Amino acid sequence: MNYQKKTVVASVAGLTLEGMDIMFISFAMSMIIAEFHLDMATGGLISSITNLGMLFGGVIFGILADKFGRVKVFTYTVLLFAIGTALTGLAANVEQVYIFRFIAGLGAGGEYGIGMTLVAEAWPKKKQGRASSYVSIGAQFGVILAALLSAMILPTWGWRGLFFVGIVPVIFAFIVRKNLKESPEWLAASQEKRQAKKQGNISQLFANPRIAFTTAALALMATVQIAGYNGLMIWLPSILQKSQGLSVSGSALWTISTAVGMIAGMLTFGQIMDRLGMKKAYGIFLVASAIAVFMYSFATGAAGVLIGGAIVGFFSNGMFAGYGALISHYYPVEVRSTATNTIFNFGRALGGLSPILVGFILQHANVTVAMGYLAILYCVSFIAMISLRKGKADQHDTVNTFTQAV
Repeated sequence: MNYQKKTVVASVAGLTLEGMDIMFISFAMSMIIAEFHLDMATGGLISSITNLGMLFGGVIFGILADKFGRVKVFTYTVLLFAIGTALTGLAANVEQVYIFRFIAGLGAGGEYGIGMTLVAEAWPKKKQGRASSYVSIGAQFGVILAALLSAMILPTWGWRGLFFVGIVPVIFAFIVRKNLKESPEWLAASQEKRQAKKQGNISQLFANPRIAFTTAALALMATVQIAGYNGLMIWLPSILQKSQGLSVSGSALWTISTAVGMIAGMLTFGQIMDRLGMKKAYGIFLVASAIAVFMYSFATGAAGVLIGGAIVGFFSNGMFAGYGALISHYYPVEVRSTATNTIFNFGRALGGLSPILVGFILQHANVTVAMGYLAILYCVSFIAMISLRKGKADQHDTVNTFTQAV
C-alpha cells in the first residue's frame, strides 16, 4: 500500500470511529433524557457541548499538528476522544455527561482536520475531491456502525454499555502511529526555519482582508453543513419513533437508509468537484438540499420516510465530502491543519447549537417549521459560496500569495 492509500485508510478509520461516537448520542438521547429527567432543549445541549469541545480541540490540535507533525498529534486526538467516550458511560449526572462529552469533543475536533490535511497533502489537486470524499464516507460508516451497535446494545445493556465501546479506538491509534509516516510536504516545510516560525499561527487566517473574508465565508459554509447534519441526525430518529411509531430498530433502519444516501452523495460530489469545480458542485448540492429538506417534512409511510431520507442524505451531506479539499485549497502547508481544524470546528461549535434550536422548534411548532429552518440555512450557505472570489489561483500560486501577505 503506497503512502496515498495509507493516508486515506487511516483518515477513513479515524472518521468512522468519530462518526460512531457522535451518533451514539443520537440513539442514546431518549434514555439519557429519561434517566436524568431532562427536557428536549437540555438534551440537545449534550451534542452542542460536544461540538464546543470540537472547536477548542480543533484549534489546539490543529496548531500542534502544524508545529509538531500530523501523525503524532493525530494519534493523541484519537486517544483523547476514545477516553472521553468511554468515560461518558460512567457519568452519574448530566453535568458529568457534559464534561466527558467535552473531552471527547476535544479529541474528535483535532482528529478530523488533521486527517483531511494528511490526505490533501498526499494527493494531487486534480484528485483531491474524490480523495476527500473517500475519507468523508468514513463518518457514514460510523453512522451505520452506531445504528447496528445501538440496536444490539441499547435493549440489553442500556446507553452506558453503548459508550463503553468507545475505548476501541485506542487500538487504532497505536496501529496508525506504527505504520504511517509524517507528510512529506510538512517535513519539507518544517525544515525551513522561516516557515517553521510561521507554522500554526491563527492570525495567518486573517492576514489581509481577502484572506479574512475567505476564512469567514468558509466558516459560515461549515456552520451550515454541521447545523443541517445535526438538525437532521440528532432529532429525526426520536421524531420518527413518535410520529411514525417506529421502534429503536425501525429508526436505526431509517438511519442506515439515510447514511447510504449520504455515502452515494459523497462519492458523486467528489467526482463532480474534480470535473466541474468547487463552486458548481456546491451550487448544485446546496440548492437541491434546500428543496429536498423542506419537501421531506411532508413524507409519510415507511417507503416515503426511507426513500426521502436517502434523498435528503444524498444532497445535504454529500457536500461534506468536499470540505477537506475546499479549505486546504486556500491555505499553504505551514497553516493548513490549523485552517482546516479551526474553520470546520468553528462550524461544528456554532452549527452544533442547531439541536437546541430544533428541539425548541419541535416543542413549540412542528416538523415542517423545523425543516423549513434547515432549508433556509442551505440558502444562506449558497450565498456565502457564490461570494467567494472566482478564478482562484492554483495551489502553488495561492501559497506564494499567502506567504507574501503574511
